[in-house]
Amino acid sequence: MPAAAQSGTKAGLLSCNMGPTIGLIVGSHQHIRCSFTPDAGGAPEFYSGSITRIGLDVGFRAGGVMGWAVFAPTSGLHHGALRGHYVGASGDASLGLGAGGKLLIGGSHRTISLQPLALQGQVGVNLALGVAGLTLR
Repeated sequence: MPAAAQSGTKAGLLSCNMGPTIGLIVGSHQHIRCSFTPDAGGAPEFYSGSITRIGLDVGFRAGGVMGWAVFAPTSGLHHGALRGHYVGASGDASLGLGAGGKLLIGGSHRTISLQPLALQGQVGVNLALGVAGLTLR
């Protein structure tokens, strides 16, 4: 993990609603809609994007919600600073209700860290382990 991401300041909260997905054995692609609430105050920012996974991914998920604490070199991020690509390890399991988590690094010069606040909530039948990518636009 980059040193800047480890020693960053908590800049806010990112909450994402995830669309349904079907695991394709070696990967998956899931659309998301997110809002970022800065700790410094101000209006929330809205992002769309996707989560992709490479690795074991078998089953289906009806969607869910994931929340991350956003850490950056400074607490005052400029508008749109979360745009970009993030990578990290992930794991999910579902049988009816399920849970998972993704710790991701990326964004502006790979200095932003997204650390799961709690395990995501999802509904479906699924097992997924591998490397996750998150793209925010």
